[in-house]
Amino acid sequence: MDVKEAEKLSKELIEQINYHNRKYYTEDSPEIDDYEYDMLYRRLQQVEAEFPQLITRDSPTQKVGGTALNQFDKVVHTVVMESLHDSFSEQELLNFDRKVRAVVGAPVYIVEPKFDGLSVSIEYRDGIFVRGSTRGDGNVGEDVTENIRTIRTVPMKLSKPLPYIEVRGEVYMSHESFFKLCERQELNDEKPFKNPRNAAAGSLRQKNSKVTASRVLDIFVFNVQQVNGAELHNHDEALYFLKELGFTVPPFFTPCNTIDQVIDEVRKIGELRGTLDYSIDGAVIKVNSFSQRDQLGSTAKFPKWAEAFKYPPEEKETKLLDIEINVGRTGVLTPTAIFEPITLAGTTVSRSTLHNQDFIAEKDIRIGDTVILRKAGEIIPEVVSVVSHADGSSQYIIPAVCPSCGAEVIRQEGEAATRCTNPECPAQLLRHLIHFTSRDAMDIDGLGPAVIEQLVGLKLLSSPADLYDLQLRQLVTMERMGEKSSQNLIDAVERSKENDLYRLIFALGIPHIGLKAAKLISSYFKSMDAIFEASAEEISAIDGYGQIMAESIYHFFELPNTAHLIGRLRDAGVNMLCKTVVSDNHFQGKTFVLTGTLPTLSRSQASAIIEQNGGKVSGSVSKKTDYVLAGEDAGSKLIKAQQLGVTVISEEEFNRMI
Repeated sequence: MDVKEAEKLSKELIEQINYHNRKYYTEDSPEIDDYEYDMLYRRLQQVEAEFPQLITRDSPTQKVGGTALNQFDKVVHTVVMESLHDSFSEQELLNFDRKVRAVVGAPVYIVEPKFDGLSVSIEYRDGIFVRGSTRGDGNVGEDVTENIRTIRTVPMKLSKPLPYIEVRGEVYMSHESFFKLCERQELNDEKPFKNPRNAAAGSLRQKNSKVTASRVLDIFVFNVQQVNGAELHNHDEALYFLKELGFTVPPFFTPCNTIDQVIDEVRKIGELRGTLDYSIDGAVIKVNSFSQRDQLGSTAKFPKWAEAFKYPPEEKETKLLDIEINVGRTGVLTPTAIFEPITLAGTTVSRSTLHNQDFIAEKDIRIGDTVILRKAGEIIPEVVSVVSHADGSSQYIIPAVCPSCGAEVIRQEGEAATRCTNPECPAQLLRHLIHFTSRDAMDIDGLGPAVIEQLVGLKLLSSPADLYDLQLRQLVTMERMGEKSSQNLIDAVERSKENDLYRLIFALGIPHIGLKAAKLISSYFKSMDAIFEASAEEISAIDGYGQIMAESIYHFFELPNTAHLIGRLRDAGVNMLCKTVVSDNHFQGKTFVLTGTLPTLSRSQASAIIEQNGGKVSGSVSKKTDYVLAGEDAGSKLIKAQQLGVTVISEEEFNRMI
């Protein structure tokens, strides 16, 4: 390869790595796994080693991958939060040892697991927690103090009132918490996180610390960055000191006198991966002595006294025996591969999701195939590729009917998912009921997920319409449901019959139809009967509706199951008419965007006032926006409004306008 070819390759690699850095560190939404990223990075290192004249200051090899997000205050790290140099072979560990010994003679190493989470700094003054921040680019991170407070294993007060200490740790999500979160996301029709690392990073970067608290994060603390009031000379001494202060430190760390001992310990940690309830993607080897660390120093990016060993993903061949179709709580049909069992990353694997029809078609996966499996993030099995097809095999197509209820399935344009069309499908029942009764939908107070699960388990609910048949005598026998709470629930169900039409439309859970779209179609057609009779063309004429939304509504109301459900709700006395009346037209043609927390009005109250006065509420700021109604803690929408010159008003000014 000559210089021109190397320069072209270098630019391509830098572009790819920067893109994947942004997806991984900043957006918490990676598109490739760690190993693929590491190989891109290693290739760039090789090119730059062969052609050092191509190294630039902004090369990914010269800086830490993350950046601080604008939604948080910046924190300048007084002690740089360095990254680690990666090794992928035992020979590279031997090279690391040789370089260390050339400077310090006979080092003692500490080998500990490399946790796969989000690196943070935590600071204490006089033994009291004062600030938490992310690593960011190593020099500047994000202030996530309030979110760090929600992590139960972060002590708010240390056992010793040190004048000042800054520690470094890794925030992570246990596998148990990760799977529970994915279940909740599926139940709420949200896109689940791909792995525990991204779940942890996304959870720690929430603007609302209550959301962070609900995610059940955890932390391992493994470094003292700086300290006043204590003298520490070695890394293992520092770990014991951190434990004494009240921190959760790595559950195992081993001193090693030789590189052979280090390699043995790295192998042992690798064998443990599948048995742990948290993700590790490698092992870290650190020189124990702090004075020897000072002698070794650092490069522009890495300490020379530490090395990370990254475990390559384990891949094995097995036979695909069958493909099962599972219906999720959102009605999505998910193909699941059934394999001849194999041991992979320490656990037995016999099943794996095949995601959707596109995934199956792209890899040409067929029943009877010999396939290669690996674990993504050492937790979720995935099919990497097909080795060979079985004789006489044919292309696999997801069935045209739901295996749970037999109803027709559809795949709408622009969607990868295939969905069951039946609003009363048993497989979707729990999710439908939780959504149907939620605050923005039918708003049935006292009917939370736990109560709904009991009612479904007792076979008292098999459709949203069954809610209106519930009897007091049925409820009082349930766990934690006395006579008073049971009567309150019956009253809440009765009150929901008087809800405006848009609430019912939203409660039906029609794909692509959110609360705003439900309000638009309700106020446009005025009655449920008119919506049933409307064509897709007539629905698409609604200002704010596109073709996909119009077709989604039209096809939903075409289904016999929809007519059956609405008929039962109508018979129960549920309102089928639009009640929203425009009391004044002085907001006619005006578009508002709401941001931040208003002093006295909730967003739904402010939205209702705007709509009752003929205006529209939008979720995003553009040049077409007339007013941005801003409250406390207004974020990016306020900034964009100021940049575009859109009029920003307070609640006081809004009240004067009405």
